Amino acid sequence: MTEHTKEPSRVAAGLKAAIHNPNVSEEARARAMEKLKEMGQDVEPAEEPQPAHVPEESTRVLAGYKATLSNPHTSPEAKAHAEEVLQAAGILERHPEHTDEEHQTRVLAGYKAALHNPRVSDEAKKHAREYLEEHGIEA
Repeated sequence: MTEHTKEPSRVAAGLKAAIHNPNVSEEARARAMEKLKEMGQDVEPAEEPQPAHVPEESTRVLAGYKATLSNPHTSPEAKAHAEEVLQAAGILERHPEHTDEEHQTRVLAGYKAALHNPRVSDEAKKHAREYLEEHGIEA
């Protein structure tokens, strides 16, 4: 049986990531810094990280804006406003080379994939079929 050894550069990268991760406890950060010192790595302590917590209500509001973008019954003005809000929140960053047509193609492909995914609920598959039919796609 061969012995599994860890690549020191990857271990160091993981420890550095832990030090800068806002969801890691102070105790774990201190252990990671100590381990890096033992490995001969120099590391600057991270600035006091802020947890990446978004209140549930804000998450739901932003999800509503995201849904607005996909709703075929929403006005162009409403979609533009939703896109502005999502970009300001750092959630929507559409690739500048992707057109609306490419985006719609990917959305339709996602719904088609959902129909064949055994982990998707019957209710979600029903929604996917309805969405595809609304867009002239046989499901």
